[in-house]
Amino acid sequence: MTRTVMCRKYKEELPGLERPPYPGAKGEDIFNNVSKKAWDEWQAHQTMLINERRLNMMNGEDRKFLQAEMDKFLSGEEYAQAEGYVPPSA
Repeated sequence: MTRTVMCRKYKEELPGLERPPYPGAKGEDIFNNVSKKAWDEWQAHQTMLINERRLNMMNGEDRKFLQAEMDKFLSGEEYAQAEGYVPPSA
């Protein structure tokens, strides 16, 4: 049976992650409060931000920026978009 969580982003009960995506308290918080759907969407958005903004993960400031944007994204707040990105129309 799939483990479900009350997703912080979507405010509904959804399937959860199989394991914490980070070590420590941050990973446990995401594991317990973020759905697999929201996490997968963050992973795609994170890749887009890294590429479009040319972030360097060796740079501490870029990592802090990405961490802050992840927290906003997963909490359903306003978050940074890739400049010039237009989502595909369905």
